[in-house]
Order: sequence, then structure tokens, then C-alpha cells
Amino acid sequence: MTPLRFRWLALVGLVAGLAAWLVNWLATRNGYGTPTLPLTSLVTTAAILCITLVFGRRVLQWRNGKRDRPLNPLLATRTLILAQACAYAGALSLGWHAGIFVDQLTLLSVRSTMAPLWGSVALMVGGILMIMVGLVVENFCRLPPDDDGTGAPGNTEGEYA
Repeated sequence: MTPLRFRWLALVGLVAGLAAWLVNWLATRNGYGTPTLPLTSLVTTAAILCITLVFGRRVLQWRNGKRDRPLNPLLATRTLILAQACAYAGALSLGWHAGIFVDQLTLLSVRSTMAPLWGSVALMVGGILMIMVGLVVENFCRLPPDDDGTGAPGNTEGEYA
């Protein structure tokens, strides 16, 4: 698998932000509500982060020498995929809610409540945390340069467990 690329994460966030700004602009000018996730989605985000970190920790422990039993390669692959999906979902959430935040700032003078702004900020923080955890756990899955996963020396710099 290829490692995460910051350009792709930034592109996903930028496209999501532009789409969110446009959708929110159309929705609020036509009398519809703000198209954001409810704040209860932060509970789901926290659960995803915890699961990703737990699986990442198992791979990290194995990578750092606790090899009393072999690492299931399917578990390592799924952990890597989960970490990358977490980072992309975080970029999408961050971009979407940043776009809504920008549009809501322009409506601040006509709104009676700042709830959409604070909700967007909270969900943007959740997106940032998802990106960070995804990048960290992806790094957990990377083999050291002198390890081929079997315990024998080799040159596998940048490969995953």
C-alpha cells in the first residue's frame, strides 16, 4: 500500500470545503437549515478514534519487539486501511465544516444564535483529531528500515507490517 499523501488529504478537504460553502449558501438563502452533522456525531468520532488507536497499539507493540506470537497479517492490513480511512474521513469532515463555518461567519450579523458556528468548530476539531490519529497509526504500521517482519534483518524501509 502507498502511504498517505498530504496533497490528497488537502485536496479532499478543499473540495469538501468548497462544496459545503456552496450547499450552505444555497440552503440558508432558501430557508433551509445548516447542513452540518449533529454534535452527537462526536461520540461516533471518539469511538472510531479509540478503535483505531487500540488496533494501532497492537501493531506497534509487535513492531517494537513484543513478538511472543506472530502478528496476523490481516489485522495489520486492516489496521493500516482503518488508519488511512480515518485520515480521509477527518479531512472530509474538516473541509465540510470549515466551508460551513466560513459561510456562517458572513451571516453572523443576521443570526440570533451562534450555535452553527460552535458546532462547526467542534466538528472541525474532530476532523483534525481524525487526521492526526490516522497519520500516527499509519506510522505505527510502518516497519523499521532493518526489519522484514520475520525478525531477520533486511532492507524494507517504508514497508508496512
